[in-house]
Amino acid sequence: MKALVTGGNGFLGSAIVRMLAARGDQVCILCRSGHSAAFSSTLAKHRSPLLVQADIRDATAVQKACEGQDVVFHVAAKAGFWGRRHEFQSTNVDGTRNVIKACRAAGVSRLVYTSSPSVVFGRDDLSGVNESQPYPLHYLADYPESKARAERMVLAANGASLSTVALRPHLIFGPGDPHLIPRVIDRARKGTLRQVGEGKNLVDITYIDNAAEAHLLAADAVSPDASCAGKPFFITQGEPVVLWTWLDELLQAVKAPRITRGVSLRTATLVGAVMEGVHRAFGLEREPRMTRFLANQLAKSHYFDISAAKRDLGYTVRVSLREGTNRLIEWLRRFPNA
Repeated sequence: MKALVTGGNGFLGSAIVRMLAARGDQVCILCRSGHSAAFSSTLAKHRSPLLVQADIRDATAVQKACEGQDVVFHVAAKAGFWGRRHEFQSTNVDGTRNVIKACRAAGVSRLVYTSSPSVVFGRDDLSGVNESQPYPLHYLADYPESKARAERMVLAANGASLSTVALRPHLIFGPGDPHLIPRVIDRARKGTLRQVGEGKNLVDITYIDNAAEAHLLAADAVSPDASCAGKPFFITQGEPVVLWTWLDELLQAVKAPRITRGVSLRTATLVGAVMEGVHRAFGLEREPRMTRFLANQLAKSHYFDISAAKRDLGYTVRVSLREGTNRLIEWLRRFPNA
């Protein structure tokens, strides 16, 4: 199989590339810039990936990269709980539109899109919901709104000539994580980490290899007549954790300060709203320490029913929560400054 992976130099993208190359697929990577440690390791172990340096906002470059491909894994995105609205729109919405058009023009038959469970997150707890959960009327941040718009386009593009599927992996963790856990540990060591809410909220997480394998399963399963075509799927460990208890375990394992101070959701949301206003008023580009979206993500429950992914994609949790957590802890101890 010939596959193009957009954002193939990122945490999830490089894992997908690694798995594709390991099973003998011919892989092309489209990325804007930057060589992460995970990406460099992938290239070192597997000589097959072809690197194309381009921006998914460049329609001509995207179409050229799609030529001759059997499947496109569209992983590239602008993520984060803060940023300029036009950047989220141009990358996540316009970039996805470019990918869809390029697939059609180049005759690509399958498109696997990396979405996010945040596309259905408004202000309420999401406790064991499935894919029937509707998109909210209002979002607390530009990222989930832009990802929802992109997901809708991908699913609407499904048809006889291009089969599409969207995956919603939640809070991906594991060795090589450049963002989620290292930032939590850094805040703990700086004494700025606070528990938001009562600390009892259940949250789904996804080990990196499980998330990557789900993408390969989706690519192999999707076709015009497949039950998964034109549909979204939640991807998780299927075993939600008490978020603050799980984070505290990680902090103890790496000898970082434990979480001893907290703030109510109401206060955190108010502080987030004020910080958002200040950053907008003064044009500050750095991320606020708190936003309304982040406050609700840290305090509310958000875990999901993955029955559909198991049924229609053949998804299974190959790396358990315990094993995945142990692997992450081992990596954090080996590379404390990652």
